Amino acid sequence: MTPTLASRRRNRRLAADIGLLVVAAAFALPLAWVLLSSVDPHANLRVKAPDGFTWANFDAVLTPDITFTPLLNSLILCGGGTLLTVVCAALAAYPLSRFRSRLNRPFLLTVLFATSLPITAIMVPVYALFVRVNLIDTMQGTILFFAASQLPFAIWLMKNFMDGVPKELEEAAWTDGASSAQSLVRIVLPLMGPGVGVVTVFSFVLMWGNFFVPFMLLLTPDQMPASVSINEFFGNRGMVAYGQLAAFSIVYSTPVILLYVLIARRLGGGFALGGAVKG
Repeated sequence: MTPTLASRRRNRRLAADIGLLVVAAAFALPLAWVLLSSVDPHANLRVKAPDGFTWANFDAVLTPDITFTPLLNSLILCGGGTLLTVVCAALAAYPLSRFRSRLNRPFLLTVLFATSLPITAIMVPVYALFVRVNLIDTMQGTILFFAASQLPFAIWLMKNFMDGVPKELEEAAWTDGASSAQSLVRIVLPLMGPGVGVVTVFSFVLMWGNFFVPFMLLLTPDQMPASVSINEFFGNRGMVAYGQLAAFSIVYSTPVILLYVLIARRLGGGFALGGAVKG
């Protein structure tokens, strides 16, 4: 290898390392600000060492009105929406994965188009529809819309994972008298556990951080989730309680982190098909 070629490769590697460091800093700095500002009695927008150490920010936000009730509302909305999304996505992906039809591709393309629609473009007709069917300002109506908004991409993900499960396993179950529903529940879904985990985490995270939908569809303050109540830390005249905002952000992020930790082992593993099919 000539010195010039080695020098070029070294420069490319150095440039790549610098680019990765810049990207890492873009993610690390906001996280560092949240952690440091949550215990800083004089927090501001700067990333700096705390001017002392205090738990007063957490004491101020850990109240039923500010944190506990909104978090419970978020868990109900996002948990219900995620469960409905996973169940409907599995039922929709199964025939698309297992049965061949001329309508499969047009249907998948329609679903793909639905994922490209901006949420703001459909909220006005959705709001009018919810008013007409008496679903406005209801938890169940918001759960339904959460599930409907996440369902298109969830179907794509679920189908791709379902394609990796050999059909021979289901054919063996059918021979023993199992129905399609039984083979889906007892064979396909257990074997594609990592895929179900991906869809669950993906759907839950997107619903958890959604501000616009509950802000538009829920009117009663007692039903507002944490993604909307976080707006209370921003004053009308530009005053922001940065320390309390950072403390609330840590508490607000905890359920998502716990969900990922609980499913992390399944996400890291492949399909457990070893020995399931004999050659």
